[in-house]
Formats: sequence, structure tokens, C-alpha cells
Amino acid sequence: MIVRSFKELEGTDRHIRSASGTWESKRIVLAKERVGFSLHETVLYAGTKTSMWYANHVEAVVCVEGEALLTDNETGRTYTITPGTMYLLDGHERHTMRIKEDFRCICVFNPPVTGREDHDENGVYPLLTEPEEV
Repeated sequence: MIVRSFKELEGTDRHIRSASGTWESKRIVLAKERVGFSLHETVLYAGTKTSMWYANHVEAVVCVEGEALLTDNETGRTYTITPGTMYLLDGHERHTMRIKEDFRCICVFNPPVTGREDHDENGVYPLLTEPEEV
């Protein structure tokens, strides 16, 4: 059994700040736990815009604080995301988040991330893996 808090992750290698400066993420469950998913608390900062495309992952997101506009870049459809709202990127949709208020959310990724990922120039996380245990 693993028990940990997001608070205890602050300032550790599980507390990731994006190179773009638009978000930070505390990754409480990672690929190295070998449970088939990763779990994160992510904060996207007010006034920022981040375009993403999880070509290698499926992501589910639940907003717990703040407000954002989510645009499906493939259809042009826009959604207002507020606390209690979930969105699921089950089709690897290219999307853009426009953050109206600091936006705190809980995210689940499959396959799990390792904790070393950041978005590349296309908004994609690379598919990184952990070495097999011997």
C-alpha cells in the first residue's frame, strides 16, 4: 500500500514545472509504481494558453478549482470547464486550454507517465517507459 500527499511532493522530483511556465504538476502516482496509470494534481495559471495533444496517452481530467475554456482544435467546439466538470481525451484530441482563473485539476494518464515528460513543440508528451524490474 502506498500513502502520500500532494503537499509532501512539493519541491521534489515529482513536482514538475513546465518549460513554458504555464503550468505545474504534482505527480503522486507514476509509471514506476507499475499500476497501469499515473495520477497528478496540475495547476494551469490564470491568463495563460496551452495547446496540447496526447498522441501517446489517454487523459481524464476533473476540475477541482478555477475556470478554463477548453477548445477541441479538431472541431472548434469550446467548453467551459469549472469545478466538478470532467473531460476525457479518449480520441487523442488536439486541444487548447485558455485559463480564466488558476485552474487546479486531477488528471489520470494511461499509459502512465514517468514524471520526466514535458510537452514538445507539438504539445505532445513523449512515450517514456521505466526499465523492467529484474
